[in-house]
Amino acid sequence: MGLDTTHGCWHGAYGAFNRWRNKLAEVAGYELDIIGSETYRSETPVIDWGLVTAANIMGEWDAIPCRLDGSPDPLMLLIAHADCEGIIPTRFCDPLADRLTELLPALPAEADRGHIGDWRQKTQTFIDGLREASEAGEDVEFH
Repeated sequence: MGLDTTHGCWHGAYGAFNRWRNKLAEVAGYELDIIGSETYRSETPVIDWGLVTAANIMGEWDAIPCRLDGSPDPLMLLIAHADCEGIIPTRFCDPLADRLTELLPALPAEADRGHIGDWRQKTQTFIDGLREASEAGEDVEFH
């Protein structure tokens, strides 16, 4: 089992998807908070989760969401997205692809020890899928 999206954006383990998103958040300047217990710990980007609705987690936003400082950041569409369902609406595909493209050079050059492999190539694959969905006028669907 794992996450599959349309347009070839992602195919892989949920855990790898979450580590990838966290790495993107980290290189974009988001603080990561460690949550959990000694037996199970995970990281999550520090955003105002109190403002994120159930509809937002499924990909439905009225506008590009903002960072804590109030500046719009398309990366938030991915940070606050469910890892197993929902959509990235067509109207947000290009802004998110542009933001991911900005982050490519900041990603590690060395391969990930797990299912991600090459951080930059995995991100480029996601970008390519977003562009394909945008050109087709379709949402990216998470399954």
